[in-house]
Amino acid sequence: MKQSLQVRLSQHLALTPQLQQSIRLLQLSTLELHQEVEQMLEQNPMLEPEDDGFEPGALPERIEPLHNSTAQADEPSARDSADGAGDEPSAELQAGDFGGTEREDWENGTEREDFDGIRETPSSSSGSGESDDGMEREQESPGIGLQEHLRAQMAGMHLSEADRAALMYLIESLTEDGYLLDPLEELAQALASDEPDSHDEILDQLRCALKWLQSMEPLGVGARDLSECLLLQLRALPRSQAQAIAILICKQHLELMARRDHKRLMAATGADEDLLREAQNLITSLEPKPGRAFSHTEAAAIQPDVLVLPAGKGWKVVLNPDVMPKLRINELYARALRQQRGGASGSTLGTHLQEARWFIKNIQQRFDTILRVSQAILERQKAFFTHGALAMKPLVLREIADELGLHESTISRVTTAKYMATRFGTFELKYFFGSSLNTEAGGNASSTAVRALIQQFIAAESPTKPLSDSQLSDMLDEQGIQVARRTVAKYREGLRIAPANLRKQL
Repeated sequence: MKQSLQVRLSQHLALTPQLQQSIRLLQLSTLELHQEVEQMLEQNPMLEPEDDGFEPGALPERIEPLHNSTAQADEPSARDSADGAGDEPSAELQAGDFGGTEREDWENGTEREDFDGIRETPSSSSGSGESDDGMEREQESPGIGLQEHLRAQMAGMHLSEADRAALMYLIESLTEDGYLLDPLEELAQALASDEPDSHDEILDQLRCALKWLQSMEPLGVGARDLSECLLLQLRALPRSQAQAIAILICKQHLELMARRDHKRLMAATGADEDLLREAQNLITSLEPKPGRAFSHTEAAAIQPDVLVLPAGKGWKVVLNPDVMPKLRINELYARALRQQRGGASGSTLGTHLQEARWFIKNIQQRFDTILRVSQAILERQKAFFTHGALAMKPLVLREIADELGLHESTISRVTTAKYMATRFGTFELKYFFGSSLNTEAGGNASSTAVRALIQQFIAAESPTKPLSDSQLSDMLDEQGIQVARRTVAKYREGLRIAPANLRKQL
């Protein structure tokens, strides 16, 4: 093999630190961006939050409010500076301008789900028909955990030291939902000593303590499974035929109820249709998670990045000023740096100053790009903002990318975890993109609009005769939209709607 030296010319893309930071900031959510800003404020002394009394124009290195209609920021990789400064939107933001609730499929973890086929009910209600017991729980739960609530009840119980210790041990072993999932035998084994009789003695104490625990509030606490949890609550209700049937169902036929197999339930329990319906209503009114009222885990509220406001006969998009970090360069350090002669650019403060300027500019580019993409979405989906999801048009990322002269991956970053507040609710920007489905008229329908139509059909269906996926497909075909049954099933599952057999009611 002969060795030789050759010179070759080639081109390659080098991602500078500034460009890498710009791309990273663009894909962050609002919460992540605020965390990034807090971290940067701690690390860089040249960067500081802008005070309310700061005079506009006193320092150029700060984020100005962006113009609400003519922002012209380029893709983060294209330009090193972005002007686009303008006046802050003067329109007042009224709560009534936006929808009061969000679509279930875009809510942040607030949608209720079925628990083994039994619909969960809120642990407390704010309506006028709230029971006294519910009001007591609501008053006791703020700031108090389930274990604290149970320990407070122990103070009024006359127990021996051994029983008190056993009951405390079981309370500490409960899950967040109030269940005791560890078998008593295993709990006793963990406490038993080497003596042969100690295990049986401790097991007896734990069994006695379990009875004490299951008699405490909230009802159902200390249950080993869902069936036992429901039974503990049912036995506390006044005796009736419906209560007896409900107890029988929870003991032996809970799976049949979850499958909505009413015929087999009536045959197994001997109840007629009216009595079975009353028993089912009793069961569904129970709390499958007794500890939920004492859980303090709250879903993080979604803060929209952009707002859609009425403007004359149409709509306009503005950035949400509440989510925009207000940053500036520290004037004291900047003045000291300017007084230095030579070597300032290579000093530590000089490096911090350059990083701070990059960070402020990249944040502004981020919001510029979000605004431009949101304006393009508004232009393409004008019908949605007037008529709702049924008027949504097909839209793909490439269309917006070609229109704005950006890369498709940039549009993907912008539309991920960024939200738009509209009169119909708050939606992720990706919600406005949907694939195209053929229609009989030769046009196209958005998959988002089809989902909304399916949801509308199901909302209007008869509870005793719910619509199957095939029937939904036929109904869409009558509307001129050709959708296969499997596609309907996929859309229905995406909307978290149960199949027809599980939606059927007596």
